[in-house]
Amino acid sequence: MSITFSNALSGLKANAFAIDVISGNLANLNTYGYKESKVSFQNLVNDSLGTGAGGATVGGSTVALSTRSFSQGSIQSTNQAFDAAIQGNGFFVLRSKAEQVYTRAGNFKVDASGHLLTQQNQNLQGWNAQNGVLSSNTGIADIRVPISSLRQPSPTSQFTITANMNASAVVGTPDATFSSPIPIVDSQGNSHLVTLTYVKSAANTWNYTATIPSSAIVGGTGTATTLATGTLTFDGLGHLATPLPVNSPVSIAITGFNNGASDMTMAWNLYDTVGNATLTQYNQASANLGSTQDGTPSGQLKAMSIGSNGQVLAHYSNGDAVAVAQLAIASVLNPDSMQDLGDNTFGVTSRSSIPAIGLPGTGSRGAITGGALETSTVDIAKEFTNLLTYERGYQANSKVVTTQDDILQETVALKR
Repeated sequence: MSITFSNALSGLKANAFAIDVISGNLANLNTYGYKESKVSFQNLVNDSLGTGAGGATVGGSTVALSTRSFSQGSIQSTNQAFDAAIQGNGFFVLRSKAEQVYTRAGNFKVDASGHLLTQQNQNLQGWNAQNGVLSSNTGIADIRVPISSLRQPSPTSQFTITANMNASAVVGTPDATFSSPIPIVDSQGNSHLVTLTYVKSAANTWNYTATIPSSAIVGGTGTATTLATGTLTFDGLGHLATPLPVNSPVSIAITGFNNGASDMTMAWNLYDTVGNATLTQYNQASANLGSTQDGTPSGQLKAMSIGSNGQVLAHYSNGDAVAVAQLAIASVLNPDSMQDLGDNTFGVTSRSSIPAIGLPGTGSRGAITGGALETSTVDIAKEFTNLLTYERGYQANSKVVTTQDDILQETVALKR
């Protein structure tokens, strides 16, 4: 009869533990990056009934183990600057004191010093840009982002003008003169207007002059200072004939800014990257169709974000988006071997494979979605179903205890 009590007690303990696991899952229904726990039961052999090959065994049950199910949670957009979700395998890498730990929860925050942290103040790990260069060829470190900064201006080094010259323009008439203004940026971030003026001198031939307002140049006289001159020729189809691609781009230098900015030399690209000329001469009115230049003024930090490749981007008022850091991802081949450390973090054990730390989307590592979070994998309907099952199991085993107690009382009463 003691076996009956033992079996029932083990059943009570096993089902109570399973209910504890269910309660933990339900408590973390809305915890980002949480992975549901699952329980597995096994039987206990307490005694043998009969002998030989046909003998039966009786015993209770126990919970063999409780494991995390590392299935993919759904991705929920939050549009928060420092939120990130992993789509696929892997973990965010954290530094908790001197220990390296791992998490799937990507709801990060930034402290007063610019460190990216978890909600429990653990440091997010990755690579920081050094002198504007972001490289993952070094060891990982605490990610740190700028809190407030000014973006250094970048002077114009090249520009492109897309325009058409009127093939029907008659030399010496107003139609034979046309101009293209192009804004440029100096080394201090100041804007200036350079003008390319084209004057038709013969059939299929236009002379150009690049000028800048004389007020921008030390000792400048008149209204405009000439920077460069040259000739453009077109073939019978209206295509640019000279300068040839081998002689492009055309170099235009500016020296002696009166505001103290550094001298600069710009490249005027007459052909695009595949070799097509950006200037034409067709029988249409002369017109500017577009222009580009690569200079940017100084800019003030306006916002931060995490991109789809796991890069942390600093957005400036001048339109620049600069990668200042890169999140690291660790892939563990057997994540179910990892130890639950609490606070939604995990650590490796002696049974775990060595974490493979690298860039998102490489190797077996998943991709990162910025401005989003991975939701909990807990299925409330399944958990309630399991809860009812374990509750019935607990009730059944408690009934065995009360029934066995009644039998014992009846047995004792036989002596009276």
